[in-house]
Amino acid sequence: MNTLPEQPLVNRVANSRLVSIDLEDLYPAGEVVPFDLKAYLFMEMILKEKDFREALKAHDWTQYTGKNLAVFCSADAIIPMWAYMLVATQAAPFANDIALTTPDQYVEVAFLKKLAAMDISAYEGQRIVVKGCSDKPVPPSAYLEITRRLQPVAFSIMFGEPCSTVPVFKKAIAGKVDAAE
Repeated sequence: MNTLPEQPLVNRVANSRLVSIDLEDLYPAGEVVPFDLKAYLFMEMILKEKDFREALKAHDWTQYTGKNLAVFCSADAIIPMWAYMLVATQAAPFANDIALTTPDQYVEVAFLKKLAAMDISAYEGQRIVVKGCSDKPVPPSAYLEITRRLQPVAFSIMFGEPCSTVPVFKKAIAGKVDAAE
C-alpha cells in the first residue's frame, strides 16, 4: 500500500490573483415596455407638434413606473428630434431607463450604457477573467465592449471560468506581442 503524507486541499483558483467579471450582473432589472411613436402620427406619416404635446400630456406615464421604456417608431416616418426629447421629459420621472431602441434590442443598449459608465480604474494592472457562462443572455456586443474598455488598463484578459480560460489579451512586456496566443 502506497501511503503518501496527507496534504491539505488547496484551492489554487481562489488563491490566484485573478479578478472575475460577471457581465450577467449588468443585466437590466425591470420589465422592458414599448413606446411606439406610430400611434401619434397623423396618417402614419407626420408628427404634428401641437397634437403630439397634447397626447403626451394626456398619456398615463405612471404605467412605466419601475420599467424600462423602449422608444421607437414602427412606421416609416421621419420623426423630429424634439419628439424624442418630449417623450423623455414625460417618462423620466417614472421609468427606470429610457432608450431609443426596439424592445428586442433594449438589453443590448442597456448593457452598452452600463459598460460605458463602468469605472475601470479598479482593473488597472489586473489579470481579468470575463465570465463566460450565465443564466441570462449576455449580448456579444457586451463582451466586445468590456474587452475594448479593459485592454488599455488590464495586464491580461481571459474568457471563461477561472479554472478554464481562453486567453484574449496580454499586455506587451519588453517587446513581446500584446495579443493572446
